[in-house]
Order: sequence, then structure tokens, then C-alpha cells
Amino acid sequence: GKRDTDLILPINSSLSVTLHQDQLKTTTTAAASRDFTEDRLWLNGKEADVGHPRVQACLREVRRLARKRRGGGEDTAALSLSYKIHIASENNFPTAAGLASSAAGYACLGACCGAGHGAGRDTGVSPRCDLSSACGSVAWRALGGVAGMYWWLCLCSSWSNSVVVWGGVTEVSPLFVLELAQHCDGTGNGDRGHRAEAVVPERLAQMMRHIQERDFEGFGQLAMRDSNQFHATCLDTFPPIFYLTDLSRQIIALAHRYNAHHGHTKVAYTFDAGPNAVIFALADTVAEFVEVVRRSFPPATNGDQFVRGLPVGSAALSQELVAAVVTEPVPGAVQYILHTQPGPGPQLVDDPSQHLLGADGLPRSRA
Repeated sequence: GKRDTDLILPINSSLSVTLHQDQLKTTTTAAASRDFTEDRLWLNGKEADVGHPRVQACLREVRRLARKRRGGGEDTAALSLSYKIHIASENNFPTAAGLASSAAGYACLGACCGAGHGAGRDTGVSPRCDLSSACGSVAWRALGGVAGMYWWLCLCSSWSNSVVVWGGVTEVSPLFVLELAQHCDGTGNGDRGHRAEAVVPERLAQMMRHIQERDFEGFGQLAMRDSNQFHATCLDTFPPIFYLTDLSRQIIALAHRYNAHHGHTKVAYTFDAGPNAVIFALADTVAEFVEVVRRSFPPATNGDQFVRGLPVGSAALSQELVAAVVTEPVPGAVQYILHTQPGPGPQLVDDPSQHLLGADGLPRSRA
């Protein structure tokens, strides 16, 4: 949530991790020209509304920062700020599925346009365009500050046949923010509620300690608890918001059975605003848990494409493990598993053949 929609200031701090572009990525190409008659935007090959307020906010912020860096001068280079811009952006992973496609898109847009206009790729444009999650692999504090997170593998199981019901938040959950409207003083400073004022700051400090100490047990327990509380607040809004599906809950139960069998936390789940599970695991756990998922949700037709991304070795499961964890297999429920890891952040694409716009400023035809 945002406590200031104009400045895009979050109600509370958050922690996120950037995944590797070799498996999940947003690619954005932007071009400015005196010959362009209007700003235009293409998303995943289809023209989209470039007048969307968040897109325009991002472009305004890029241009403002570019002017600031140039000192407000009227040199020839600065004239390009008045040119219309064409933007093409593509995701190689599901869009609007709770996998941060919006955050990735705006982070990429901010970095791309910032570099093109001379505002820099690290100007902090993206948080002013979308949500704090657009920052990428940082701890985004309500008042600033960052810290990296790099050393855990991520396992993302994704499926397409799920339904998210957005009912619209007319009454915010008291679990999340108690009497926000009644206590707001008009400046965005007010009683933000118990979760925002007490729970999140304490948990963020705990999480940073777990990461610094490489304590996967503490990290995993806290990640799961906070994910559960987030979705509890969604359910407690009125009318309620349903992100998790029956399959989401089956994966949650599977993770708990797996950890219980081993006697400690070997995998940890988290869910964003969608039904898709993100599973954190250490490298020596990945192969076994992937096989557990395969046994629990046997692929129906795409057995050779069930595991994608980074290679995953084979693993033999003991009879005890199968009996304790793989209780009622649901064939075909999970479309595929995508195995990835944390990544380096925004990267410049030097190869012109990979650019999404041609010399005419229009999208290239993609095979």
C-alpha cells in the first residue's frame, strides 16, 4: 500500500530480491526522435496506453532528473528531452500473475529511459513510477536505505489456470492498518496501524539479521509467516480479495509436510499478489524438492518441459519421504517449475539484434 500516491511512498518498508535475467527478464527498448509525432508504447507486442498515469509519471521524472544533471542548460543535447519517445517492452514470464511483472517493467523502463536521456540507470526513477517493489533486490525503507541479498536459489512454480478475484478495497483490513483514514492528519503522517508501525519494522530487522548471518531456518520461517499474514489481510478486507487458490494452499501444505519430515525448514514459500508460489531453497535441496513437486503434481502432457530454467539434477526419494509428503497427487495441476537464482540487476543490451525497436522506431517482427 501507499501512504502518498503522488510521491509513491509506501505505508511500510519491504524487502525484495531480483531474479536472474537468464531465466526471468523484462527487456525494454526506448527511442527518441524529432520525427516522432507522439509518444507510443508496446507491451509484449501489442500497443498499450502510453498515457497511463504511471507511465507518464516515469517519463516526467526521467526528464526532470536529466534536466537537473545537465544543469538546466539549453545545449543541443538537451533538446532531445522535447522529442517524443517510442517504448517497447517484453516479459519472458507470465504477466499480471503475482510475479512482479509490473515492478520489473517499471524498473526496466526507468533504467532504460534514464540511460537514454542522460539521467543515469541508478537514479531511483522506478520507485516514483510504480511501487517500491520496482526497486529490485533491495530493502526499501519508507524513508530510504538499501541492502543487497544474493545467496539463495529460488524455485518458482507457476501455473496458468488460476483465477484472481479483485473485489476492490472499500474497507481496509484492521489487521493491516487500523483506522488509517480516521487518524490521517492530511499530510500522509498518521496512525498507520499495528502491522505497519510495529510488525513490519521488527520483522524487517529480523530478516536482515537472518540474511547477514545466512540463517536459512530463520529466513524461511519469517518469509512464510509474513506471506501468510499478507494474505490474511487480503481476506480480511471488505469485500475480501482472493489471491490464493486451492492449488496455492496445496503447495503451502506440501512445503510444511516436507519441512516436518526433515525436522527443520528446508524450503520456504511466499506469495505476492497472485496465486503463484515462489519457493526458496538452498542448492542442496532443490533436486529433491523438485522431485517431490513432480510426484505431487505429475505433469500431464509436458513432461520434458515441466522443469525450466537452470538445470536440476535427479534425486531418489526414500519410501518414508514419499509416504509422509506425497499424500494425494493431483495430475496436471502445476503447469511447470521455473528454476532460477538471484540476479545482478539492470543490464545494458549491447547487441543491436536484441533491440525491440527497429531503425524506424517501430517494433521489430519477432519470430
